[in-house]
Amino acid sequence: MNKQRPVNLNLLTIKFPLPAIVSILHRASGVFVFLLIPLLLWMLALSLGSPSQFDDLQNTLTSAGMKFLLWLFLSALLYHLVAGIRHLLMDVGVGESLMGGRISAIVTMICAILLAVLTGIWLW
Repeated sequence: MNKQRPVNLNLLTIKFPLPAIVSILHRASGVFVFLLIPLLLWMLALSLGSPSQFDDLQNTLTSAGMKFLLWLFLSALLYHLVAGIRHLLMDVGVGESLMGGRISAIVTMICAILLAVLTGIWLW
């Protein structure tokens, strides 16, 4: 065994293949969605509190900043859903080859971008 082999620990210099990027983004989107769940539960509690709280929340959600935050959350949620379906298909044996992984990663990214654009159109 060669003890003098190079070791590259800088993740910023490594060129990841697209399937790896899709998988890493799947994990990151899951963390992002998980961290925003308390905010969504708080907004749900406000909306169910009283009619005046509902009106206040509705006025708050029409601001550009909140629409952008909602778009980020929904985009992350939809990406996580699409990438999760990709992972489930791979678990049952669909797209396990090198070429199948690349194709499914491309399809995942295209679907996620399309859903994010459609979500933005729907929110604005």
